[in-house]
Amino acid sequence: MQLFKLALRNLSRNKRRNVILGIAVAFGFFVVTAVDGLTSGAVSNLEDQITQMLGGTVLASGYEKTTEKNDEGGLIVGNDVVPIIRDHDYLIKKVDSLGINYKYISHYTNSTGQVIFNGKKVLTTTLGRDFETDKSFLDSLQIVEGDIENLKDPASLIIGKNMADSLKVHVGDTVLYLTSTIYGQNEVGEFKVAIINRDSSFISGMMTYTNIETLNKLIEIPEGGYNFFSIYLKDKNQQNRVALLLQDAIQKDGQNVADLRLARQTNPSNVERGLNKQLLGEENSWEGVKYVVESLDDGAPALKTAMNIVHLVTTIILIVILLIVMVGVSNTYRMVLYERIREIGTMRALGMTGKDTGKTFTLEAIALCVIGAFAGFVLAIIVMAFLGIPKFSKESVQFFLHNGHMSFTLSPFSILVQYILMIILTSFAVRGTAKKAARMSPAEALRTVK
Repeated sequence: MQLFKLALRNLSRNKRRNVILGIAVAFGFFVVTAVDGLTSGAVSNLEDQITQMLGGTVLASGYEKTTEKNDEGGLIVGNDVVPIIRDHDYLIKKVDSLGINYKYISHYTNSTGQVIFNGKKVLTTTLGRDFETDKSFLDSLQIVEGDIENLKDPASLIIGKNMADSLKVHVGDTVLYLTSTIYGQNEVGEFKVAIINRDSSFISGMMTYTNIETLNKLIEIPEGGYNFFSIYLKDKNQQNRVALLLQDAIQKDGQNVADLRLARQTNPSNVERGLNKQLLGEENSWEGVKYVVESLDDGAPALKTAMNIVHLVTTIILIVILLIVMVGVSNTYRMVLYERIREIGTMRALGMTGKDTGKTFTLEAIALCVIGAFAGFVLAIIVMAFLGIPKFSKESVQFFLHNGHMSFTLSPFSILVQYILMIILTSFAVRGTAKKAARMSPAEALRTVK
């Protein structure tokens, strides 16, 4: 403690030099913190929007094999697989029985096709949602034109602003939707535009939404059925564990379910491919419904990879910036050693050991860098708060924003690692100076003339 107090007192001896060095450290830490926060926030927003589109962080789907009539009039199981879950309440009850901590759960039907109006066609993915119970989805809408009350019409359709502009449709217009049933037959349905929604990204702009029962009837899914079930967890870090928990619970009921653990082992870079092999592979014969449970990390591994790359890049930036700063620290303390030679001789003559003399230099440098880094961190927080105020309307960046605003995500663990790394590098930067100070002879230091 006495050495630390001495190190802090030494910082006030050459204020100008220490302030300049502290500013350099602060700037480096500011850049690293801001870049880390911005990139992590952008990837997190991307993940949240994909989660919102999919309805959750854990996804379950059901599949059946098609049946055909043989010459005797009986049914034989075909090789084609269709996505369908007939039991509306099974997965809902199963999730509630497991005590999973979630924000909300939802179910929906997925279909791809074309929206047609006045001879113009636009490709789209249409999701059938339950507008009466899916309040979280309704809350996420950014309505440009129309009203929630319009969704009471069973044939109502929600489309994005870009799609509406491309087709030149307005609320109240009737459009055609060309799609195919789950069995492959072409179908056309009429829908009335109920809401024009603001596009949060290019992908969301290609999506439309309608009443789930209306879409089910069009693509031949029985009433009350759907093909995707989603869980939006309160803690998204639990998604991989919860996916396995739900899979095991389904398996205990004697239901067919794809082996997520096996898919992760055999296809770690593309888990979804491993799950598809268990559905379509000739060696995996099954009848009835077969469930597939996966996490968002399994379905969209690029997000996890992107986050890892972000942290790797920011770590590299941190190391490069700190190495540059540490060169300045090393040179500065070589000058400090030269200036304090006689002082070192006096302290050694009064009984200070060489080891303590070296520690004083190291502690002084660490204290300076820690104070500078803290100042840089505070500055980064202030700057990030101001940058989060403006609203950006450019659509090309909306996927990385939160409701049009920049957001920043900082990990306490990441910041702690950065501080530890800075302390280690600082210790190495002044190690040579500290060793010279520790080995210095008191008599020789006192005789030195600067």
